[in-house]
Amino acid sequence: MVLRSRPTTIALLLGGLLTPLAASAADLRLDAVNSYAGGKAQDQVTSISQFSDVRPTDWAYQALSNLVERYGCVAGYPNGTFAGGKALSRYEAAALLNACLDRVTEVTDELKRLMKEFEKELAVLKGRVDGLDAKVGELEATQFSTTTKLDGMAVFVIGANAFGGSASKRVDQAKTTEGGTTFNYDLELNFDTSFSGKDLLRAVLRAGNFADSAFGNGGLNELEVAFQQDCGSGADCGNVVAIDKLFYQFPIGKNFTATAGGRVGQDDMLAVWPSVYPADTILDVFTYSGAPGAYNKNLGPGGGLWWKDNAWSVSANYVAAVGDVGAPGAGGIGNPNSQGTGTVQVAYAKDNWALAGAYSYVQQNTEIPGTTPFAAGNWDTTGPGHLNAFGLSGFWQPSTTGWVPSISAGWGYNSYDYDQGVSSGSLKASQSWSVGLQWDKAFADANALGFAVGQPVFATSLTGDATPHDGNYAFELWYKIQATDHISVTPEIYYLSRPDGQETPSGKSFDNLGAVLKTTFKF
Repeated sequence: MVLRSRPTTIALLLGGLLTPLAASAADLRLDAVNSYAGGKAQDQVTSISQFSDVRPTDWAYQALSNLVERYGCVAGYPNGTFAGGKALSRYEAAALLNACLDRVTEVTDELKRLMKEFEKELAVLKGRVDGLDAKVGELEATQFSTTTKLDGMAVFVIGANAFGGSASKRVDQAKTTEGGTTFNYDLELNFDTSFSGKDLLRAVLRAGNFADSAFGNGGLNELEVAFQQDCGSGADCGNVVAIDKLFYQFPIGKNFTATAGGRVGQDDMLAVWPSVYPADTILDVFTYSGAPGAYNKNLGPGGGLWWKDNAWSVSANYVAAVGDVGAPGAGGIGNPNSQGTGTVQVAYAKDNWALAGAYSYVQQNTEIPGTTPFAAGNWDTTGPGHLNAFGLSGFWQPSTTGWVPSISAGWGYNSYDYDQGVSSGSLKASQSWSVGLQWDKAFADANALGFAVGQPVFATSLTGDATPHDGNYAFELWYKIQATDHISVTPEIYYLSRPDGQETPSGKSFDNLGAVLKTTFKF
């Protein structure tokens, strides 16, 4: 047998057998090794630096260092040397190997004891890992896209209206057209796709059946429940799934974001929406930041750009409600019949408050939501011309939830310009305002309570010597109960003091009290 040098033999014997030991090397002694080539062995060393004849340049330095400092299985001579070039006898090799295997056996026995002690826990962990593997496999097998996220919302609304006042004929008419209790739904599916992680392609599918409901196409629908899906004709989708929105949004450099789409909303192209009210939309008039003229949420072909730097932002966009119609007399982009809205907004937004000012140039016949019938009808039938709409809106919310509510408020002013002379009594100016309060964690951690008051767009000035009498107040009170992580139930009552505004018969009164129960499913 050819005897190899000491470090070579030790490395070959032990290098593939040993694992790191938790015990201190100082606690180990190689009593079985009592002689190295006739010399008496010293106590097992704890650092390779204790060997005076071992240098970092030696070819086996790293192997010997591991055996000494990590495994504690090597001793030297009494004179402080290792004698690495000296031959190793078979007895010495057996003694060294035995000492190190003893340490391995100790660790193995300890592992066996621990495995037995935690046998149940290890079995549970193994089961969980197997379950996770199965779920990951299932997700990989069933995912429809690696770039698209789908989320949806289904809403059930059951409710009714009650009407009162001294205008008996109007009360009877309202009871006939909108006095029934109805059960309706609204379904929305959002497909969000990103190709770079910073861009967004959004497609929204929507269906519903509110058109003929108590909250549909009657004379009060502009003020009532906010479920009026627009499928291109001003009515809801009539139990047919249709494209509600389709647009693409992408960053340009560090501070700019561009948006363009064949069906995009004005609100999709604003860097800041200056309201945190409400958590769940109920009464339509309170969803436009107090200024339905400036923030009319016009929907159609359009595009926009916003700049944002820290808290400041500037947004500019254009939407043509009938921009997909080829006849210039009935639609198109950038002509007098586009029913277009061009908006510029300047906003300053921090974590818990924001303030925004907006101006919108609104073309004739563009729908202004949340208006009295007089203001809406006068604007639609007089023209051609445009509306200069201004809005000042903002919100504040407490840093911690409690009995201090968030506050959202807004005010809007609208002036009307006509391209030709109009008769006396035509709409010259209108205003609107709203204040919404919302208490999060109301009576329960996941629930919310809300109250709002305001005036929808109402005429404040008419051409000529005519004086408007178009005031109307709206109130709502609701409580959202979060039944599960994905299901909420929201009862609400609301009141409209004079929903017909100036069209109310002279000297008469007419009001509307409504109640709904809304159930929302999010998935």
